[in-house]
Parts: sequence; structure tokens; C-alpha cells
Amino acid sequence: MSTRPKLLDLCCGAGGLSVGYQRAGFEVTGVDLHPMPRYPFAFHQADALEYLAGITASGEVEEYDLIHASWTCQYYARVTAWRGSGNDHPDLLTPGKKLMQASGRPWVIENVPEAAWVGAMRADYTLCGSQFGLNVRRHRTFETSWGGGGDLLPPCWHHKGLLPFEHKGERAYADAMGCTWMNKTEARQAVPPAYSEWIGQQFLTHVTEVAA
Repeated sequence: MSTRPKLLDLCCGAGGLSVGYQRAGFEVTGVDLHPMPRYPFAFHQADALEYLAGITASGEVEEYDLIHASWTCQYYARVTAWRGSGNDHPDLLTPGKKLMQASGRPWVIENVPEAAWVGAMRADYTLCGSQFGLNVRRHRTFETSWGGGGDLLPPCWHHKGLLPFEHKGERAYADAMGCTWMNKTEARQAVPPAYSEWIGQQFLTHVTEVAA
């Protein structure tokens, strides 16, 4: 592995998790279907499934030490199910995971906990903002190619002062997540950088232990 490992962030959005990985020591490149003018690193506007398939076929995927994907969560999220619109969104997680496995590179998948509840992914880590001292809840589940393990985090602490996600308070919520460079709309889909900074550290520790 190079001094500064390279990470590919698929479905990167405005870069919440990308920033966390950068803080953990990675050189980050993002891919998203939509333009992301505030994305802070190298960026390709492309369909993430097609992009990953293409670089796997060409061998370019070998440049990356780790692949992360936040496949769109609306298919599994309870909020879309409550609205009766979950099936209106594509399930990118299932084909995306197969492509990641076929890439031959280490990988991380992030999604809502509901995706693990129905068996679409394994819950190697389920993280909450309160575990990192953030004033938000925002549970997200991660499956990794190395199967989890590593450092222990304190349990969730859902105290009464946690900020709720609500449209009238989106700016405060975005800032509480640590996504201060995003606008309110971008932050609706964002995940706190603290999560991926921690995940990235677990991966680097795992690599070191395997090599020892």
C-alpha cells in the first residue's frame, strides 16, 4: 500500500463520507450521477454501477486500495416505505455489492439499518452520531469486505438534546453533522464524516495486522 492509500467513493454526494476518509489518511476520488459543485476532491460525474464495472474491466480498479459505496437508500428506508414510494426507487445495493465483490478490491457499503434488517447487507458496524459526540442521531450501517471487528465505540446516547432532522432546522442539522461546506439540500442525504474517519481507521488497522 502506498504512503497515502487511494479510496474510490461511489454515490459520493457532496462528500460527507469522503471528507471522513480524507481525514483518516486517504486520497479520495468521488463518483456520483449528479453534479456536485461543492465536492471537495477529484470527482467524476457518472453512473456508479457503470463506472465501477468499467474500471474493473479495464483493470483501473487496481489503483484503489479501498472502494466505498453509499448505494441509494430510498428503496430500503422506512421513510419512503411510510410514504408508499419505496418501490418507486431502484435497488442499487444488490447489483452494486456484486460488482464490488467482483472488483477484487477491499470495500465498504453504507446504507440505512433497514437494509440489514431485510438481509440485503450485513451489519458489521452500525454507527450513531451520539457515539462520536455529535448532537445528532443518524444511524447508518456499514458492511465491509473484512467483516468488521476492531476498536470499540461507546453505546448510543439518545439524550433529549439531540437535534431532530426537520426541514426548518436543516442548516443547524448539517452543521451538527460536521457537513458545514454543504448546502441544506445536499446535507439531507449526507452522513457525518466522523463515521468514515473511524471506518477508514479500522481498515488501515486491519491491513497492518494482516501484513504483520
